[in-house]
Amino acid sequence: MANTDPAEAPQTANTSAPVRRLRRTERREQILDAATRAFARAGYTSTGLDDVAAEAGLTRAMLYRHFDSKADLYRAVLDRACTRLAEATGADDFDDDSIPALVRAAAADPDGFRLLFRYAAREPEFRELIDSITAASRDVARRNLARLLPEGPWLEWASRLIPALTLEAVIAWLDAGRPDPGQVAERIGQAVQGVITAAGRDAALSD
Repeated sequence: MANTDPAEAPQTANTSAPVRRLRRTERREQILDAATRAFARAGYTSTGLDDVAAEAGLTRAMLYRHFDSKADLYRAVLDRACTRLAEATGADDFDDDSIPALVRAAAADPDGFRLLFRYAAREPEFRELIDSITAASRDVARRNLARLLPEGPWLEWASRLIPALTLEAVIAWLDAGRPDPGQVAERIGQAVQGVITAAGRDAALSD
């Protein structure tokens, strides 16, 4: 027997169309979708469970059937956004498809992307998740940039700047209305190349 949400009202004799009873996993996804939209509009602090319930077209009591608290719901939203991002972009290396993949991931889930890299970064209770993503991004950047730049402070500078620049460039693109989607990855790549060129300037001058 399917695990359906018991909070949904059964069909009555006067109902002309059948009421679809969602499986528990489907209801959870519906809530996460609505919560992502609601939290992305105003952030964690300014968004209440009543806002999420209204966005989902459900009751507050129904939210508590799936999540223990607002913090539990927000954590689930962030974890899902992080998982989707990792699946879309990978996490181990940087290649020619890395920036296009990041752009595609942001375009597919813009609210989740903004939550991860705009709102959660400002919220101490959830900052550790973003700090871990930032640290991993710097490690990947440093490993790849070490093939192009000499050891030293400018390698460290570029390793810190490029991940931050890339994320902010994607968010700015989303906020600008996603202009020229076929060209945005190339333009961001040009900005990244500018950082690499600047970081390698001293080594080039010493040759």
